Amino acid sequence: MSLETLPTAVDDLLKAAGHPTASLQIALDTIASEFEARTATLHFADNRERKLHMVAQRGIPDHIAAITREIPFGKGMAGICAERLTPVEVCNVQTDASGQVRAGAKETGVAGAIVIPVTEGGRLVGTLGIGKSEEHEYSDVERKTLEACAVKLAHPLGQLRFDK
Repeated sequence: MSLETLPTAVDDLLKAAGHPTASLQIALDTIASEFEARTATLHFADNRERKLHMVAQRGIPDHIAAITREIPFGKGMAGICAERLTPVEVCNVQTDASGQVRAGAKETGVAGAIVIPVTEGGRLVGTLGIGKSEEHEYSDVERKTLEACAVKLAHPLGQLRFDK
């Protein structure tokens, strides 16, 4: 597989898999593998409550996963991405001083990270994030590939519901 074929592979996986949450996890694992990412997250957006809910993850330590199961819009990279509807990128989470990175994110051991909004029909349905072990500036090709994967994830992610 290559970055060029990744969005098609994600689409095929989503169509082939049965349970929506399981198919989203498989798609996220595939994205993470292709990008050689240490971590990956997929959050569903509750626009009414203005919170993100974790749907799938890879490589997030349990104690951090517990904290990131629910993220308010505007907090951390995913929350800022959700609030602004624009990608949020950090070359090195470990040394970032921009205020975009929450303290717990440093415990993941991630350096280069990016979070992409997942939208459908102009409406936020979630966020897709990956983090690499080393410092990394994402290229235009990498960003466009992640954005194309987000397009494929949008409909199945938007179909999820979270009961309190």
